[in-house]
Amino acid sequence: MKSSAFGKLYLIPCTLSNPGETTVVPEDVLPQQIKRTIDCIDHYIVENEKTARKFIKSIHPEKKQPELKINVLNKHTEISAHYDFIQPLLNGENMGLMSESGCPGIADPGAVIVKLAHEKGIQVVPLVGPSSILLALMASGMNGQSFAFNGYLPIDKQDKKQALKMYERLSLEKNQTQLFIETPYRNTKLMEDLVQLLQPSTLLCVACDITLPTEYIKTKTIQEWKKEKADLHNRPCIFILHKI
Repeated sequence: MKSSAFGKLYLIPCTLSNPGETTVVPEDVLPQQIKRTIDCIDHYIVENEKTARKFIKSIHPEKKQPELKINVLNKHTEISAHYDFIQPLLNGENMGLMSESGCPGIADPGAVIVKLAHEKGIQVVPLVGPSSILLALMASGMNGQSFAFNGYLPIDKQDKKQALKMYERLSLEKNQTQLFIETPYRNTKLMEDLVQLLQPSTLLCVACDITLPTEYIKTKTIQEWKKEKADLHNRPCIFILHKI
């Protein structure tokens, strides 16, 4: 898989849970191409080294862990380190970029490495795998022709209120589905805010633990959500709304 000039940057999706923590079998949600790619790559840029090594071992038990060269990219990584990370690519070695879960570069710091690769003329190869954002949108029943992923909600109470009202207004004005996420331990409070702040007729989808045995995906109006309690505490969720 080496090229005669630069190496290739492979964007390697992971499962949506840490290996060993659930009964999910990687082969059930990931194509064989992931294993074949990992088999040929020893250089990685990852969000979390511990979970990355567990994932690689779950996909390819025969892979010799001491031979893996892993650089960690997260919010604490200095920008000056990015160029050092891609040196193997510039030297003709292929590399893998991995998120902690799901697809690298989507709601993930890996996008900066992909951008740098394009700037250097390095070929970027995205591989097929689960994206909680797209899977949630698929299952929501909402507009998949026009949608926006807005990332994390603001922490400040007033800023959060304004953001939710803005997403609701945009969804009506543009007929655009609005997706967002929250830190898992704040999910319960967020549901309380959504029920209180949004219009009764606004549709809300809650997609939780996607691809896991505990998967929970429901779309209801805000009025209907007022009658149902969902246990979302400390569970990764995608929230989707659409004002009709």
